[in-house]
Amino acid sequence: MSEIATEIKDLQLHEGDTGSADVQVARLSWRINHLTQHLSGHKKDFSSRRGLLKLVARRRKLLDYLARTDHERYQKVLKALNLRR
Repeated sequence: MSEIATEIKDLQLHEGDTGSADVQVARLSWRINHLTQHLSGHKKDFSSRRGLLKLVARRRKLLDYLARTDHERYQKVLKALNLRR
């Protein structure tokens, strides 16, 4: 089982959950980390940099939503993904 699959498994609200904000944040975090590694070696890839910024903004919106609606889930996501806020 891959690293992202285990993180998603921990954050799922029920079996087969793929659309909750928790799972979306985990998937976005994995993609953000992957793009960040790519950009460290390809400094002039501005298209990917723009995509990265869009992903970060989407993750930020989802985290703000979680913080507003269910603070316990928000804290769980931050801890599970090692995000700082």
